[in-house]
Amino acid sequence: MIVALIIACEVGFWVLLVAGLALRYLAKMPRTGAAVLLMEPLLELILLIVTAVDLKNGAAADWKHGLAAVYIGFTVAYGHYTIKWVDGHFAHRFAGGPPPVKHYGLARAKHEGKLWVRTVLMAVVACGLLQAAIWYVGDGGDTTSLHEWQGTALKIVSIHAVIALTYVIWQKKDPGRSAAAPEEAARPEQKTLR
Repeated sequence: MIVALIIACEVGFWVLLVAGLALRYLAKMPRTGAAVLLMEPLLELILLIVTAVDLKNGAAADWKHGLAAVYIGFTVAYGHYTIKWVDGHFAHRFAGGPPPVKHYGLARAKHEGKLWVRTVLMAVVACGLLQAAIWYVGDGGDTTSLHEWQGTALKIVSIHAVIALTYVIWQKKDPGRSAAAPEEAARPEQKTLR
């Protein structure tokens, strides 16, 4: 039941997101769209309550409860960012908004660093919820799976740190600038030939 609820929450997240943005930009109802977008956190609250009730009713703490905690942590850390990112693309595509900003070089490295901080937040929330579940189950139940999910959350942070670091070491170059650079370099030579 927990896995089905996680899937339902993920589907619900995207349905509410698309419905909210459609109301905001296509139907020209910004307040109604905002109200629909504000319903997003209710999905995670429902998942948290159902997970707690499931454990209270004597369900063995297993990987499904750990997955629920990590999903809630991910939504807390990345939910607003994802909504803002999709909103920017939606506004550009359907409402004549500015094109989304693309990051290159040091700006891209900073952006990836900020995303890593979000991953740290995800891990903190997930590990906190997992620890609360471990205390809730107590010494009488098997909490091995919950401890393993705490380790998984920390591994995710470590892997993302390495990925973010690669953007500092090997900075992505702006393809527009590299194409313009040879033309700019050729201009002074053309002046001297004339």
